[in-house]
Amino acid sequence: MVQTWHDLLFAHWPVPPEALQHLIPPSLAPDVYDAQAWLAVVPFRMSGIRPWVLPAVPGISALPELNLRTYVTDGTKPGVYFFSLDAGSPIAVALARRWYHLPYYRAHMRVRWEDGWVRYSSRRTHRGAEPAAFEGRYRPVGDPSHATRGTVEHWFTERYCLYNRGPRGRVYRSEVDHVQWPLQPAEARIDHNTLLSAHGLAVPDTAPILHFSRRLDVRVWLPERLNDRAMP
Repeated sequence: MVQTWHDLLFAHWPVPPEALQHLIPPSLAPDVYDAQAWLAVVPFRMSGIRPWVLPAVPGISALPELNLRTYVTDGTKPGVYFFSLDAGSPIAVALARRWYHLPYYRAHMRVRWEDGWVRYSSRRTHRGAEPAAFEGRYRPVGDPSHATRGTVEHWFTERYCLYNRGPRGRVYRSEVDHVQWPLQPAEARIDHNTLLSAHGLAVPDTAPILHFSRRLDVRVWLPERLNDRAMP
């Protein structure tokens, strides 16, 4: 699949690695920076979503998305692990769940630029899912640049695969291709956020590390099963 990501906020909080281990498959481990695991809430918009060789389809090729993520490794390659992905298209949610085994949820979402801020709201509507909502605003406050290797910004963003738990607990990995993230310092005012509590996680009492990115073109490959180990 190819897609373009727009007006993205990274809001990162440090958490103890042991707080996350029970939420990820046993064949994966929380990846750490300065001995901390990290949680991120990431609101953005997507456009141009389509299979590599096909044109975009109206109604499912552009939508808002909001994800809750952490960072993991299988011992050989670091990547991203999603606890949830809320999206504003029921069709896109169904297709992503089927093709990529990712925990997508239907949500009522609204995104708009207003007075120099991205105003973002999301309320999960997926039947049977734990309720979750997010409301806030954010904006860039500096010039774009590329993170230097070894910095936490580089560690957060320069990851080129997604891990996920598929049917019967099997672990899958999808490779991701893109250029290095153009990042800007950001500020945000988060008025409501229950994404973490929906997974039994407490919102850390530290201020998040914030970054903004205006646009990134991405290619995501279909998932490959890594092992035959199922969850109990």
